Amino acid sequence: MVKVLMHGCNGKMGQVISRMVAETEGMELAAGVDRFLGRENPYPVFETIDACDVPVDVVIDFSNASAVDGLLEACVKKQLPVVLCTTGLSEEQLQKVKEASEKVAVLRSANMSLGVNLLLKLLQDATKVLAPAGFDIEIVEKHHNQKVDAPSGTAIALADSINETLDNEYTYNYDRSSERKKREKKEIGIVAVRGGNIVGDHEVIYAGEDEVIEFRHTAYSKAIFAKGAVAAAGFLAGKEAGLYDMSDVIQL
Repeated sequence: MVKVLMHGCNGKMGQVISRMVAETEGMELAAGVDRFLGRENPYPVFETIDACDVPVDVVIDFSNASAVDGLLEACVKKQLPVVLCTTGLSEEQLQKVKEASEKVAVLRSANMSLGVNLLLKLLQDATKVLAPAGFDIEIVEKHHNQKVDAPSGTAIALADSINETLDNEYTYNYDRSSERKKREKKEIGIVAVRGGNIVGDHEVIYAGEDEVIEFRHTAYSKAIFAKGAVAAAGFLAGKEAGLYDMSDVIQL
């Protein structure tokens, strides 16, 4: 039985993940951590991870960037593997993630969806065939009207996965309106759309002579990120120190 500590348990995603862990065979939500203690939970909740005296095997974090530094320090101190789902980390914090991974297992991914991470791998295979054949590559991402960053972290992750296959020779074009000229061959166009309550939609277009190939991932619920986080926790429990990502969870 894998015993999980949910860091940020009283947030929306924390509650979704808590329910999903409870429904997953071989896993148990043993404890939670949240600075807001006003919610009733079927497990003990502590204000800090240092205060938690319940034995656990792995931590799932879905809190906010301001809490990550303390979380990493506590996980290293207690030797607890941690699935880091919080986004918006600074470069300094990313360095701390790397340093923590030298002492304990840390899994971090730009997107916890199993489908998106499978797509990252499929795009690399497609790019190896289509880019040398002269196909242009464009990415269109769509999100709800409350999302403040653009393009999305997932769109950048898709572009990075493609570009890695191309020895990072391609540049990213975010705004074609700023200059009037033909499209460069070694570039990836990235377009952001914001509207309504779109959870997340990412489309990668390979446009060639007389044919177009499209890869698309659509999220209909934030529950897909919870599923990925739970799968990652099951994978990470008992792992040696190191920096992991969702590609390690999805073995093709």
